[in-house]
Amino acid sequence: MIFALDIGTRSVVGIILKETDGQYQVEDIVIKEHEERAMLDGQIHDVLAVSKVINDIKKTLEERHEPLTRVCVAAAGRSLKTEKGKTTISIKGKPLLTHEDVMYLELAAVQQAQMTLAEKSSNEKSHHYYCVGYSVTRYEIDGEEIGSLIDQQGDEASVEVIATFLPKLVVESLLAALQRAHLEMEALTLEPIAALNVLIPPTMRRLNVALVDIGAGTSDIAITDGGTVIAYGMVPMAGDEITEAISDAYLLDFPLAEQAKRDLHTKETVTITDILGFETEVPREQMIATISEAIDRLADAISKEILRLNNHQSPKAVMLVGGGSLTPELPRRLAQKLHLPENRVAIRGIDAIQKLHIDREEMKHRPELVTPIGIAIAAKQTPIQYVTVEVNGQSIRLFDMKQLTIGDALLAAGIQLHKLYGKPGLACVVTLNGNTITIPGTHGEPPIIMKNGETATFDTPIKNGDRIVVEKGKDGKQATVQLGDLLESLPTKQVTINGQQYTIEPLVLRNGEPASLDAVLCDRDDIVVHMPETMEQLLQATKNDDLLQQLEPFTITLNGKKIKFSEWCATIYRNGMECPRYAPFEDGDDIIVHQQNERTVAQIAESRQLKLHYSLPIIFNGETLTLTKQVVAFYRNGEQLHENDLVQHGDELQFSEQKIEPFIFQDIFQYVQVDIPQGASTTFTLLKNGKPTTFYETLAPGDQLEIVWHKKKQL
Repeated sequence: MIFALDIGTRSVVGIILKETDGQYQVEDIVIKEHEERAMLDGQIHDVLAVSKVINDIKKTLEERHEPLTRVCVAAAGRSLKTEKGKTTISIKGKPLLTHEDVMYLELAAVQQAQMTLAEKSSNEKSHHYYCVGYSVTRYEIDGEEIGSLIDQQGDEASVEVIATFLPKLVVESLLAALQRAHLEMEALTLEPIAALNVLIPPTMRRLNVALVDIGAGTSDIAITDGGTVIAYGMVPMAGDEITEAISDAYLLDFPLAEQAKRDLHTKETVTITDILGFETEVPREQMIATISEAIDRLADAISKEILRLNNHQSPKAVMLVGGGSLTPELPRRLAQKLHLPENRVAIRGIDAIQKLHIDREEMKHRPELVTPIGIAIAAKQTPIQYVTVEVNGQSIRLFDMKQLTIGDALLAAGIQLHKLYGKPGLACVVTLNGNTITIPGTHGEPPIIMKNGETATFDTPIKNGDRIVVEKGKDGKQATVQLGDLLESLPTKQVTINGQQYTIEPLVLRNGEPASLDAVLCDRDDIVVHMPETMEQLLQATKNDDLLQQLEPFTITLNGKKIKFSEWCATIYRNGMECPRYAPFEDGDDIIVHQQNERTVAQIAESRQLKLHYSLPIIFNGETLTLTKQVVAFYRNGEQLHENDLVQHGDELQFSEQKIEPFIFQDIFQYVQVDIPQGASTTFTLLKNGKPTTFYETLAPGDQLEIVWHKKKQL
């Protein structure tokens, strides 16, 4: 004998089945509605009220059969919470992704969905939910969708999942209600699983099929594909939506509107009595047309949720169960919205359950009885039990609805998966000739997972009593790199400068200072690698400072003012051709730098357009003479310089200009020696241009001067 209860939002169904050699016989069914709103969306809100209804059903069945102490029950599918989760990790520089890496990503995405769900209820924590299943909706590498992450490489890997959770509170309140009715839970299942197990056996689950249990307040959805259940969902719309539409359209009390809705399924004309007491007969087609908009809303909500759970694709077929599935036109409209043939959406009653016999003919085609009978059969065949394991010394109780793994245990324990992998080592960021280069540290190591002292993985199956120990993986090491590792082979050039051969190598600077290639780089280092390119840079690199200085303009300071003589600098010849200081050079070039000569005071004066002397040409005693006077004097360190004295680059000079005085006759005696002719007296006459003159007579250019000596007188 199997005693099962289907505890719904509006009513509780109690059923007794008898199993004989794998065949099931329905012995009895009792249905009792709640007297008050003791349940809401599958959650027991009033344990006492629900336990009273359970106790009434139990007593009724015990009067007809034997005493009942154990019961099979199901957690309502409408209590299931579905949430999306996504996680992204950097895989830049990481080896090919393994199965273990992908499992970690998937579980981290499930945990993200679990945390999102908990955030929507401020008094919940993520591990207050059981994960009853998840399916991957999308893998991505660098933002592009991909079929599988295994053996892939890139910069970033992402996994997006849709996961289904059951609040632990639902199970705990269910246990409390049973205990108050003096019943022990023999087995537990989920309502969608119960219906699936009897209508869609495992051999059919390779097909993509949706099962929709349409009750009074909600429509529960389960989807199969690839041999398993891939998603669960719930729509907060069901049969009451249609009942309310009839009530509004015809002014009916809710119970009368509910009866009218049921009559639509069996009668061509529905008799109704509105709240004013007027009785009306409404043709079935007319009433359907009146509530067509409500039917369409229900079909639209269910179809959208099916598409969302099924990765935005229509399933191959849809099975409808539950009392709300009898809503007129609903199967046809669902087929239209899912773009399926009409014969791919069908209502299924308990007559579709294999190996089941029922004597009462009127019960065979009632879809609302599929779930209660499914609970009785599924809870016996595939009961959900608790599994207790130990995670890092903490005792964890799991809801055994599928093959449990270590990943499930870590989720239930509230361990943050993203903190289990070691952190990547700090990167080293340097600049090379202005370009930023990031040298990554080593990747963090995966966590160490042990089950009962043996190495395990995230997807290792677990059983009751297992001891699991998880240690965080080691963090990666900080990036270390030598300067030489960052640079490729450095080029060299051979040149000859003024007969001496040089090998030219690039200049490597680290933060402005010369650095060796075996130097270990630090974060934020600024590396400059510069190969001399011009003649000037070449002389700098070869430390020909004297030649480099020769290329600078000849510079002196004159009376406190710095003066540059750009025309006075060295000349560069490259392979015999004159070239400027900014000209390039190549491997094998022969370079000659002709150094600048020293300069004289006269050259300095001439370049500054300064006359050192004032000159006057004359003729004295028939010979041409040039008289000169200094008018500009140059000094260095207080010492007067002569016009042929050499001036060095960088000298500090001073000069002064003197007033120009005219030449007079007596100035010629600085240039000539006058001797008294033999036989002449000591008297003489000065002549200028043949005329007598004096010593102080001013002279003009070309004047003819003479001294005429008088003869001695004869005694």
